Amino acid sequence: METTKKRETQEQWRVRFMGRVANPLFAEELFDRVPDIVFSVKDIQGRYVCISEACAERCGLKNKAAAVGRTAHELFPQHMADRYVRQDEKVFRTGRALVDNLDLTLFNNRKPGWCLTSKVPLFNASGEVMGLACLSKDVHEPGRAGLVDERFAATIDHIQAHYGERLRIDALARRAGMSAAQFERRMRRIFQLSAGQFIMKTRIDAAAERLVEDAQPIAAIALAVGFCDQSALSRQFKQVTGLSPRQYRQLVLETPGPLATRRKRVG
Repeated sequence: METTKKRETQEQWRVRFMGRVANPLFAEELFDRVPDIVFSVKDIQGRYVCISEACAERCGLKNKAAAVGRTAHELFPQHMADRYVRQDEKVFRTGRALVDNLDLTLFNNRKPGWCLTSKVPLFNASGEVMGLACLSKDVHEPGRAGLVDERFAATIDHIQAHYGERLRIDALARRAGMSAAQFERRMRRIFQLSAGQFIMKTRIDAAAERLVEDAQPIAAIALAVGFCDQSALSRQFKQVTGLSPRQYRQLVLETPGPLATRRKRVG
């Protein structure tokens, strides 16, 4: 109980500190120094509020300001923009983050490549989604043997869409067009995780979101995200976060902030 109270106090201090920051675009400035990472913020209409220097270069813009107010379809090839917009709409609709999506992107030479993309919703003071922040990191493929192709990317999509179901590594490898050993090696090269660890991470991420966003009992959430029962979820969740699912839910909901506000309003 003492530890939980201490965590709550620290979180409240952190929220108050960030609320006093006068330059909210500091992240854009930081990511300008990292050429293999693209950072952006969009409003709920999909218009860019800000982008990092790397994004401006890849889109062939004279400067970052040229992207402000424009959409993905105005900056990227249609097949890429279509996927980005579908992802954005899911974040806006659900209020939940997308983590480690394997996407096509443009490198600085305007040639297509692959990146790992994560998107988190941005909430206003009332707990409503008002936009999102996006971070995409290039997947570097040393040598001539490419690590990523359409079938492999589609397999990652399948994991992230069906994490609540039973997922067998051999079946996923066949879907990706490779042996189980090849699939495992590629997962470790790209995500620094085994296939099993990646599936577990995806389930834990989904459980953490549902614990805050949904009023469902923890046992129901455990089944929905792919665990056999509440005990299995609790063991894995505590191993990753240091908190039980119940402690995590209580901590977030009792800490002032948009997630707590939104959850209480919905629940």
